[in-house]
Amino acid sequence: MNRTQRIAALPCGRWTKWVVLAFWIAVVAVAGPMAGKLNGAQQNDASAWLPNNAESTKVIELAKRFTPSDIVPAVVVYELPGPVTPADQARTAADAERFAGLDHVGGKVVGPIPASDGRALEVVVPVEMGSGGWNDVAPVVEEVRSIARSGGGSVHVTGPAGYATDFADVFSGFDATLLYITAAIVIVILLLTYRSPVLWVLPLTTVFVALTAAQAVIYLLARDFGLTVNGQTAFILTVLVFGAGTDYALLLTARYREELRRHPDRHEAMAVALGRAAPAIIASAATVILSLLALLVAELSSTKSLGPVMAVGIAVGLCAMITLLPALLVIFGRWVFWPLRPTVGSAEPTERGLWARIGQRVARQPRVVWIVTAVALGALALGVTQLEANGLQSKDSFRTDPEAVKGEAVLARHFAAGEGNPVQVIGRAEAAPQLQSALSGTAGVTNVTRPVTRDGYAYLEGTLTTAADSQASYDLVDRLRDTVHAIPGADAKVGGGSAVNLDIQRASQHDTRLVVPLVLVVVLLILGLLLRAVVAPLLLVATVVLSFAAALGVSALVFDHLFGFAGADPSFPLWTFVFLVALGIDYNIFLMTRVHEEAKRHGTRRGALIGLAATGGVITAAGIVLAGTFAALGTLPLVFVTEIGFAVAFGVLLDTFVVRSVLVTALNLDVGRWIWWPSSLARKYDVDLDQLQEKPAVLSR
Repeated sequence: MNRTQRIAALPCGRWTKWVVLAFWIAVVAVAGPMAGKLNGAQQNDASAWLPNNAESTKVIELAKRFTPSDIVPAVVVYELPGPVTPADQARTAADAERFAGLDHVGGKVVGPIPASDGRALEVVVPVEMGSGGWNDVAPVVEEVRSIARSGGGSVHVTGPAGYATDFADVFSGFDATLLYITAAIVIVILLLTYRSPVLWVLPLTTVFVALTAAQAVIYLLARDFGLTVNGQTAFILTVLVFGAGTDYALLLTARYREELRRHPDRHEAMAVALGRAAPAIIASAATVILSLLALLVAELSSTKSLGPVMAVGIAVGLCAMITLLPALLVIFGRWVFWPLRPTVGSAEPTERGLWARIGQRVARQPRVVWIVTAVALGALALGVTQLEANGLQSKDSFRTDPEAVKGEAVLARHFAAGEGNPVQVIGRAEAAPQLQSALSGTAGVTNVTRPVTRDGYAYLEGTLTTAADSQASYDLVDRLRDTVHAIPGADAKVGGGSAVNLDIQRASQHDTRLVVPLVLVVVLLILGLLLRAVVAPLLLVATVVLSFAAALGVSALVFDHLFGFAGADPSFPLWTFVFLVALGIDYNIFLMTRVHEEAKRHGTRRGALIGLAATGGVITAAGIVLAGTFAALGTLPLVFVTEIGFAVAFGVLLDTFVVRSVLVTALNLDVGRWIWWPSSLARKYDVDLDQLQEKPAVLSR
């Protein structure tokens, strides 16, 4: 054994395998209780999403002098069949008194307020939001809904607290549902891949262990080191660990099965398999981890927190797959592959398999193949021009029709669209008259309050006539900011719900421009170090970027013309890019490390065909697993999550079946040994293309 194999033999030695197993059993025993607490550590309030330097963030801090920072308004709207009567007023006033007596209702309950058309009444209930975010708001809003509906009639609870409750309802219990759905998808694909009723248990067990350990680590980081975890990052963690972890398991198991045909001792076979597969697995995981950590430079807090949470999941998954899985495989022995047990000297099925035949066809005219493929992907990428990633209004964020959406529609029919979510202006106390005049004089703002002064600051509120999360309100916020910023000595700032949404949108666009180039540099460096070349990394990154653009283009067309979505979240392109580029490059790493290995013995062109034949099946299975796990996100009735799931799933399949198998292989065959420039492989003899037709690719040791 060489040094690499001796290191690789540690998790799968005759006695060390038991040490590894005991270690992970202890990890699960300790991590299990902590993993269950992760949901309780989530932060889903505005501060967990906003950039720290945004103007609306500063307003939230300054407004604490005037209003409790943890107050979220619930807007109760009563729609009446006819004009408001004294009895209607009395009943609504009685409800308002009962609202005021509820626990966690802070401040004054406002209303009943009659609509200008006389056919609706409104009550605004200030709900206290604790550290649990929308999970604290939901029980109070449910009590408000119960009281309001007890008198009959058409009553809805909407506003920020209403939407927070509906979001909480969507996420409630979904982590367990997603876990079961994802596990079922993985089981089915592993059964079809391994054709064994037993083998799938080992990778799935390892993934469960990795997820439990990762959740425990993230919980500790959130509890003791201030790591922000929200509802979105918590459930995407499940999908990512399952998808990436299973990919690593497939690659290792395939190489182990290959080596079992060459070594009578399963421990030695695993040592060789791990020694040869681990560099690709580690490089793949490192690419994903560093790409995710690049999100730390983002302005948007929700995006910034996504990076370390996902990176922890990948790191823990990697550790489990290169230690626990090898130990389990050698403990259970060859019989775990039943009924297709690999025996010493048995034929390697991939030598004459589907991907070997595809490689031979690509080898006939590789230049024509890669040019046609690149043009086709470029044509698909044109759909990006239809992508409207400018944000979604709250009412368009659900694929269903929850209570808050219905209430907002009723509210818009009878009241100013911005009711319950006012614009806030804060400035120096001495500029209070000018600030009030500026706010009152801005078209689209009504019901401006009188200035309240405290600690040298003046505070005002106004109601927008347009929906708080509409582009019209964002434009109004910009105009208002320009106006109050121009008041000498006012040091004024504009906040509130519309300003928060606007600042999130702009921070997302800034983050995309900043993070995308950084991720590409990270991927290039890792590929350069792994392949010891310059040309290959540049070509591989170009193929992945082209694949991403094509996936985004197709997704934009599907969202608009098939699903009928109103648009996409501003962070959608960035999240999709990070997942697709970081995960998509995995398959190129799996393929190219094998091609690099075989090129040393057979030259690049024959090595390309051998690499495709050897890795084609396992990479295809890995791509289907990852696509399936992300597609599981579509079971959550939120537009943003559905869009992420579809785009990543489609992009992974595109990368698996077209980019890696056809485009990259064709480039390898056309460019030949120069793809490894400036390494020594670029000077190694390579066969001509016509020679590839004379002798098919054969897997070698």
